[in-house]
Amino acid sequence: MEYHSYSFEDFSLMVFKDEKLVAIMPANIFNNQLHSHQGLTYGGLVFNEKLKFKSVLLVFQSVLKFLNSKHVKVLHLKCMPSIYSRIPNEELLYLSFLLEAKLVRRDALSVVNLSNSVSYSKDRVEGSKRGKKNNLTIKEVEGFTEFWDKILIPNLADKHEADPVHSLEEITILKKKFPKNIRQFNVYKNEEIVAGTTIFETKNVAHSQYISGNKDKNTLGSLDFLHIHLLNTVFKNKTHFDFGISNENKGQNVNEGLQYWKEGFGARTIIQDFYTFETIKFSKLNTVML
Repeated sequence: MEYHSYSFEDFSLMVFKDEKLVAIMPANIFNNQLHSHQGLTYGGLVFNEKLKFKSVLLVFQSVLKFLNSKHVKVLHLKCMPSIYSRIPNEELLYLSFLLEAKLVRRDALSVVNLSNSVSYSKDRVEGSKRGKKNNLTIKEVEGFTEFWDKILIPNLADKHEADPVHSLEEITILKKKFPKNIRQFNVYKNEEIVAGTTIFETKNVAHSQYISGNKDKNTLGSLDFLHIHLLNTVFKNKTHFDFGISNENKGQNVNEGLQYWKEGFGARTIIQDFYTFETIKFSKLNTVML
């Protein structure tokens, strides 16, 4: 997370048992409150899959106790979406109930379950057919400059007056660090880029971090053509394909058009919760186990 160092004051935590690392929490501190790292899409407490419930309880209690001893009174925790774990991982949801944590935000992710047969809507199929008729081609490329400069940055500036979360320099650094986990797929017409997506890949999940096309994307069918190819071919052996959120205003609203487009690929909703904990309540966990 070094590339975020100028934006956030890192306060990531590591938890050890008998000098063996058993859990980590990527985090930053702001106004003396700890946040699941605000520069990461997904975060929270990440722990060894061999840890049983009681151990997870003790790990989280030790985190709260440590923070309280450092006069950090509040922990803002974003939970890891369930699809990113190879095993059930909702211990923190239960602990949030026990500790009377406040649910402050809930995002809705659009996710395709690739373990089942995928059914596409008529609109998405027709869009993909337009891509074929327009002789579009898909290429996986190593660099991001073409997509960032010609498609992504202009679109975000025009539609949202915003920049990508990752600068071109940052995404390039990440690619060098994780060459097998960050992949760029571009769509071309007559060798000119017309659309693309940046994929963050884990063992079980492919996540579209950025999706963007030029002004002719609907006429060309470029994004439908691209994503049906990714779902049918490139990532067909993953368990899930994560299109990310269609939320706006910190989870309070949903972009209806974007949600409709994602659901046309068979995506359905899973949630990511954000909780606020008072660290002083760590002692409440002393009496949980009977």
